[in-house]
Amino acid sequence: MKKLAIITTHPIQYNAPLFRLLHERKRIAVKVFYTWEQSQGKVYDARFGIERNWDIPLLDGYESVFEKNTSRHPDSNRFWGIVNPGLYKRLKEEQFDAVLIYRWSVWSHFLLLQRLGKQPALFFRGDSHLLQQGKGLKARIKRMALRFVYRNVDAAFVVGTHNKAYMRDCGLSEAQLITAFHAVDNARFMLGADSMEERAIEERRLIGIPADAVVFLYSGKFYALKQLDLLIGAFKKLKGEHYRLLLTGNGEQEQALRKLAATDSRILFQSFRNQSEMPWVYRMGDVFVLPSNSETWGLGVNEAMACGRAAIVSDRCGCAPDLIQAGVNGFVFRSGDEGSLLQSMEAFTDRQTANVMGRNALAYVQRFSLEAVAEAIESRMGDD
Repeated sequence: MKKLAIITTHPIQYNAPLFRLLHERKRIAVKVFYTWEQSQGKVYDARFGIERNWDIPLLDGYESVFEKNTSRHPDSNRFWGIVNPGLYKRLKEEQFDAVLIYRWSVWSHFLLLQRLGKQPALFFRGDSHLLQQGKGLKARIKRMALRFVYRNVDAAFVVGTHNKAYMRDCGLSEAQLITAFHAVDNARFMLGADSMEERAIEERRLIGIPADAVVFLYSGKFYALKQLDLLIGAFKKLKGEHYRLLLTGNGEQEQALRKLAATDSRILFQSFRNQSEMPWVYRMGDVFVLPSNSETWGLGVNEAMACGRAAIVSDRCGCAPDLIQAGVNGFVFRSGDEGSLLQSMEAFTDRQTANVMGRNALAYVQRFSLEAVAEAIESRMGDD
């Protein structure tokens, strides 16, 4: 059985189910190396403004190890925040057939991309895109630098249309680009759907949402990139007492957003919800909205669709061309354009319209599965 080493910074709710699935399928032997050693405990999330620790198991069902990180300021968001002096030697000693690296923008990952040769095979997975690519000399220099970063990669598992264009721009050939769409554990969000719907109905009732209301839901961090001020502004212009906007989360903009929304009693706020609660939290809404000015993908859209909810996303979200079928399971609006967002919301005239699109969303998101990602990785391992 061929051996695959996976290099990633820390356990997250999106990746752990894939690692578990690869182990369960037993077609390749997988070992995950977490390079942010300090993430074993709780971590402070600056965007949420809270200390958080996911409340679902992220290390069960597969082999993993936390590699010693000697950075003076450990942090997965800092280039020098991940420094693992013994990792390269360990990978060589354990004789893996391939190494799959998530992200390059921390020192240890960047170093491995430069040091690992053709043996073992070198794979990469990220979700960057060109949607906010600049122009001129600076953009050309960045493009050359990225071609250097990826020059040793044998294959990249691209997450969607925009990511594929990015990797092609970084110098990889079509033969090196393997489509493995971003996916979540759909089954977890579909499990016990009826009881989750009942819980959502009760939660809506408790906060005073009328039974016939069309609820637009955002769930996540409150900071400028998410353009929640744009969402509030557009919603305030939406005519109809049967509409509600529910913003779930926390972050640096919370007080400013609450102040902006204060003049409209239809806008409601709830605090951060952990992962075990999300299957009913998404169902509190009828339409999930991701208004971000920049989003490499937007996996919350996958999760909401797996809960049978339609979605409205900005055209700066990486998932837009792959997940959204305009007028069928949701809409894409022009980022920063309040009128465009308002028009998308106005299309949901009643709950019946939202429910029809939600059913379409649930059917469509089945194409975006962890099984398909696992098969892509296993197939590429078989080629080496």
